Amino acid sequence: MKKIIKIDGMGCQHCVNRITEALSAIDGVDVLEVSLEDKSATVDVEESIADETLMNAIDEEGFEPIECVLA
Repeated sequence: MKKIIKIDGMGCQHCVNRITEALSAIDGVDVLEVSLEDKSATVDVEESIADETLMNAIDEEGFEPIECVLA
């Protein structure tokens, strides 16, 4: 299923790369796009993966995940 995660705190391409790597490290997650302009990440995830798992991965990188919604 496709989800969009709103993220606060991204300011450059390095931020985008860190978030992409953090989400890609989760088994069952395919990162479709991390947008600096929209301050969001769009991912394709297996149903078994909780929103909290995605948001924790972003939080651990020092960014603030705002919400995770179905796309």
